[in-house]
Amino acid sequence: MAAIYPDLAGRVVLVTGGASGIGEAIVRHFARQKSTVIFFDIKVEEGTQLAQELAGAGLAVHFQNVDLTDTAALRAGVVEARRAHGAISILINNAAHDERHPTEEMTPEYWDDRIGVNLKHQFFAAQAVLPDMKAAKAGVIINFGSVSWMAGQGGMAAYTASKSGVLGLTRSLARDYGPYNIRVNAIAPGWIMTKRQTEKWLTPEGEDELMRRQCLKRKLAPDEIAKFTVFLASEEASACTSQHYIVDGGWV
Repeated sequence: MAAIYPDLAGRVVLVTGGASGIGEAIVRHFARQKSTVIFFDIKVEEGTQLAQELAGAGLAVHFQNVDLTDTAALRAGVVEARRAHGAISILINNAAHDERHPTEEMTPEYWDDRIGVNLKHQFFAAQAVLPDMKAAKAGVIINFGSVSWMAGQGGMAAYTASKSGVLGLTRSLARDYGPYNIRVNAIAPGWIMTKRQTEKWLTPEGEDELMRRQCLKRKLAPDEIAKFTVFLASEEASACTSQHYIVDGGWV
């Protein structure tokens, strides 16, 4: 049974990329805390189904179809969320896309797209919600990185470059907005066995290597990341900011 943090009840939480995978687990766990959860995604069918399921259970969960690589659409989505549900007090910058891309085949356009979906939107989502948090003199931003660059993973240079950049972004925002009592942290998940990962990337060879390198000799699930995310957003973590938390079962 996951912990309940009473201070999260009624808080307005925005989750990017919340329709599937780790994001879906995060949405479910904040909903369980009785938070008001808005999530952005381009997966309309999955997002609509998730919101309907949780709303049907009496939980305050709302889906918005937002393309995070379109900064104008992202900003408009935040305005709509604020108008409908109130000031945003917690931002979870979860959305990402780990498609492999050989360096020799990289184009400037594809590079910009990878940076857009994996790093740029985190900055502009934070920029959009910071006025709410500054006015409240409180807030939490959690940016999602990855252990891929720490593990020396190849085959997707733009992704690993983006995810290493999340750490610099996190520490800069934490320094600038700490005086407003806004906490900014990063989470770097390891290889989490979402449906996408198991269908696209998990092979017997890859699993064998993971079990050799990971301290915990088992697969990690999205709920394990979500539970840590909820803890880090709660007042139980009130002194935690400007940090990079690796949640990978001891892989790196």
